[in-house]
Amino acid sequence: MTTHPSTAEKGAGPLLRAWREQRRISQLELALRADSSARHISFVETGRSRPSEEMVLRLAEHLDVPVRERNALLLAAGYAPRYPETPLDDPALGALREGIERLIGGYEPYPALVVDALYNVVAANRGVMALVEGVGESLLEPPLNAMRLALHPQGLAPRIRNLRAWRGHLLEQMERQIALHRSEPLRALYEEVAAYPVPDADPADEPSEPVPYFALPLRIEHEGRTLSFVSSISTFNTPMDVTVAELAIETLLPADPATAKYLQTSLL
Repeated sequence: MTTHPSTAEKGAGPLLRAWREQRRISQLELALRADSSARHISFVETGRSRPSEEMVLRLAEHLDVPVRERNALLLAAGYAPRYPETPLDDPALGALREGIERLIGGYEPYPALVVDALYNVVAANRGVMALVEGVGESLLEPPLNAMRLALHPQGLAPRIRNLRAWRGHLLEQMERQIALHRSEPLRALYEEVAAYPVPDADPADEPSEPVPYFALPLRIEHEGRTLSFVSSISTFNTPMDVTVAELAIETLLPADPATAKYLQTSLL
């Protein structure tokens, strides 16, 4: 996994250089994107030139720097943070919370949940709660964590019929997030769940006949039958708040007619 420089490094220059190298963009390419010059970008990165607040934000935009880290860049350059971090239970986010609840509620009977940057579940519909019935009580204590629920031996892992493939997908997803965000708590979570034991594959867990899935499915046992889902993740467009920027809505779409029929008859 990619590592980032310590936040102890002084000034915005080293941070901007790290993001540019992370994105594999040359100084010249970044300069062309940001309507600047390679010379100026070089001076900014080496600390010979202090970028304006507008330039910091422009470079961050073209480097696809996460909102939280844009605040860090502004602080390192000597400016005030631009983006607030409003608690999700703040009245100012009331409309957002109501919208999220309506969205995932309207998706029923199919499972849908909302997680934050550490994969803590901030909202879930009845479809999700039905799937997690029977997992270890300690895993259901707040805050629920989607990665622990999925991969812990007392969670859903023993019921996931294609655990090795699904585990690999989840770990790769976390690796991408670690590369994008400078988050030690996220890295610690990754190391925790990656260390969970993985049982030997059981040939009986493979479908008796090939199924033409259009994406990697989550095949999970539920009340004596195997349900198949494909996952879709959505985020908010152009967020102006750190909390909102780090929310992700995951929906599980039935991957075959049998799963769709079962959910429609059992949860509606």
